[in-house]
Amino acid sequence: MILHVKEAKYLHDYVIWLRFNDGAEGEVNLKDELYGEVFEPLKDLEMFKSFRVDPVLETIVWENGADFAPEFLYDKMKVLA
Repeated sequence: MILHVKEAKYLHDYVIWLRFNDGAEGEVNLKDELYGEVFEPLKDLEMFKSFRVDPVLETIVWENGADFAPEFLYDKMKVLA
C-alpha cells in the first residue's frame, strides 16, 4: 500500500499528530530531523507550525519547499493506544 497523509494537526513543540490513508494515526516528533538547508528554517517554531497537508504530494509541506516522505513519517510515528 502506498502511504498518504490524510490529516495533520500541530500539537506542541515539534510534535505533529498524523492520520494516514490506512487508518493509522499517531504523533511524530520532528525536533531531531530539522537539519540541512531546507529544514533548518523550521527550527523557528512559528515557521514549523505553518505546515499543511499538500493534496498532490499527500504529505506535510512548508512554504519554503520542505516536506517529509509519508513513509518516513509513518516509521517515526508513535502510535497512540
